Amino acid sequence: MTNTTAPRLITSTSVLAVAAGLTALGLSPAAAHVSATSTSTAAEGYAQVTFSVPNESDTASTNKLELTLPENTPFASVRTKPVEGWSAEVTEEQLPEPVQIGEGAITEAPATITWTADEEHAIEPGQFQTFTISVGPLPEEGTTLLLPVTQSYTDGRSVAWDQPMAEGEAEPEHPAPSLTTTAAEADGHGHGTDDNAGAATAAEEASTQGSVGTGLGWAGLVAGLLGLLAGVVALVRTRRRG
Repeated sequence: MTNTTAPRLITSTSVLAVAAGLTALGLSPAAAHVSATSTSTAAEGYAQVTFSVPNESDTASTNKLELTLPENTPFASVRTKPVEGWSAEVTEEQLPEPVQIGEGAITEAPATITWTADEEHAIEPGQFQTFTISVGPLPEEGTTLLLPVTQSYTDGRSVAWDQPMAEGEAEPEHPAPSLTTTAAEADGHGHGTDDNAGAATAAEEASTQGSVGTGLGWAGLVAGLLGLLAGVVALVRTRRRG
């Protein structure tokens, strides 16, 4: 007679351990949403914004990501950081009306960024990837920037992370990544060109200021816990086949 008690016990214990870990963080497995963190939120400055993209599918890989940039408060400058196996395309569009930025006005601005994976680098189940952009200048203090993202899968399905979060209300099913700008820095730090933003120090990159979406660190930890659970389940299945 084959004894399946031990594998079942291992699986149950692992599930409970992962669930407990997520609960301790105030998260659930479904909370592994697309999120954004920023090196700075100071008005008039430049920042590096990093999007953490977990794969929430059990069967398909994420192979495309489309970010919609603000139209009412556009960025004059947008640059993408290379991601191995992914191509990035920035599309500019004409603005409905000129927008004053600094001492000048712009009539067109970056509207979308589309990342597309090659076949070998799509985000597989249980994995996540990060995508970083340099943007600026940031709009005036107190501006909430919604950064909706559409995540596409190899099975043809897509998920739009585009729902704004309202203060005091429950988180929507597909919240849009966002950040809220803070006061301009009096010492001029962060007021340089986008090249200065690209040269931010490691300490600055690790710092998140102001109000931003769920942190990259939480998403990474959630992905790690889910990966651990997947590994345990695979081990149990292998033992059962043996």
